[in-house]
Amino acid sequence: MVFYEPGKTPHGLPRDPFKVSPPSIHLTPAPPSTTHPLTNPPPQKACVTPRPIGWISTRSLTGIDNLAPYSQFNNLSFDPPYVMFAANQDLHRQRKDSTVNAEATGEFCWNVATWELRELVNATAEWFAPGVDEFARCGVEKESARVLRGCSMVKRSPVKFECRYYSTVRLPGNAPMGAVDVVIGRVVAVHIDEGVLTEGVVDLGKVQPIARCGYHQYVRIMGEAVFEMVIPGDERQGVGLEGDAEMAKALGGGGGGGWNLRSEDGGLGGGCAARA
Repeated sequence: MVFYEPGKTPHGLPRDPFKVSPPSIHLTPAPPSTTHPLTNPPPQKACVTPRPIGWISTRSLTGIDNLAPYSQFNNLSFDPPYVMFAANQDLHRQRKDSTVNAEATGEFCWNVATWELRELVNATAEWFAPGVDEFARCGVEKESARVLRGCSMVKRSPVKFECRYYSTVRLPGNAPMGAVDVVIGRVVAVHIDEGVLTEGVVDLGKVQPIARCGYHQYVRIMGEAVFEMVIPGDERQGVGLEGDAEMAKALGGGGGGGWNLRSEDGGLGGGCAARA
């Protein structure tokens, strides 16, 4: 049994199994017996897999489009729908452009990362200066959002969300890259290419999304890998699993116990930026 306490005791493995940990970088001369840095990163991200990729597009206040993938991404709720992406600061302790832009403009979009688009996803992961448009630099065709005022989307991505920024939770971490911004947004518009639908259902065999694994590994979701299981017990509770907002209202009496997040302009009824 491998047991270790992150940040306190060594894991004893050649690579970090928790999530995907970047390669260890020797900032001081290494002894002659030390292997190449790329072969000896610490273990963590490999245990939390597969992780959906948040291919996040934003626009700066000066009009520069930004596009970057984040492997710390997921949905948070369904009525109304929220999503989050987490962006660690860079080696210079600077916050990522995606975070800065989302907070400044109040908008960001999510674009599903697919097998067909994998090379473009990887290309946009490179660190560029804030003034670089990753769409233009990496050859990614743009499509304008329909509800948001100023945000581009990946035209070839078959599923896209337009999101209004809600809040940021900043988690402290060890320098230089450990601190992370958890950016939360409310989904206000959804785009689904009819070509990935089968009898009205999103067909993952047609979408073929890619997901992040450990180290430098990814996985491709194909149709034959998908299976179904129905949770036993009260079938009515399944509406939450399926994210059926209308059925949840019908079964729950249509009110009580929640916040009213709708406002006349279609925005959010509240929100905050939490700072550590």
